[in-house]
Amino acid sequence: MGFGDLKSPAGLQVLNDYLADKSYIEGYVPSQADVAVFEAVSGLPPADLCYALRWYSHIKSYEKEKASLPGVKKTLGKYGPANVEDTTEGGATDSKDDDDIDLFGSEDEEESEEAKRLREEHLAQYESKKAKKPALVAKFSILLDVKPWDDETDMAKLEECIRSIQADGLVWGSSKLVPVGYGIKKLQIQCVVEDDEVGTDMLEEQITAFNEYVQSMDVAVSC
Repeated sequence: MGFGDLKSPAGLQVLNDYLADKSYIEGYVPSQADVAVFEAVSGLPPADLCYALRWYSHIKSYEKEKASLPGVKKTLGKYGPANVEDTTEGGATDSKDDDDIDLFGSEDEEESEEAKRLREEHLAQYESKKAKKPALVAKFSILLDVKPWDDETDMAKLEECIRSIQADGLVWGSSKLVPVGYGIKKLQIQCVVEDDEVGTDMLEEQITAFNEYVQSMDVAVSC
């Protein structure tokens, strides 16, 4: 396990890929696992690493409470993906096996029948393997701001209503209440959606349908 050097672009890329479908390093709430990884990152990740940037900004908001977060902090190498791609000269990757394989062998003029047969078999296996690879599904992390009508709105019930919205490609993440003034707090809730499955228009339509609790919904961050 591990992310590699989280002060390097390669390590941050591994972290970003790892967080593409996760809100936290472990589990569904911030914990000492997040603290350990957060402290290993030298600063705010670049904007193109949107999942790592979203996670870093969220964990930074718990900076004053990090000592009270649940869990036991372990060494950094105990967290992260099971295998980190070896990018050294001696490392071999799947893409090399897939894309750099010599399908045609030598180009001798007097190619034997056996060599021709093996070449055709390799070519057929290669095409079959490439055809079976699943298409990548684009995922987006969205942070929503949901405003209640007033300071007497039951915010627990409001959040319960929102989390009751279910759809293919929609995963609800963490949430917190953020003061907006006059004793009113808005709900800030994160979700991960799959491209072409769930859109912000659909989310807004379903969330604002709970008009007993919800005054409006805005997209705070989308990446």
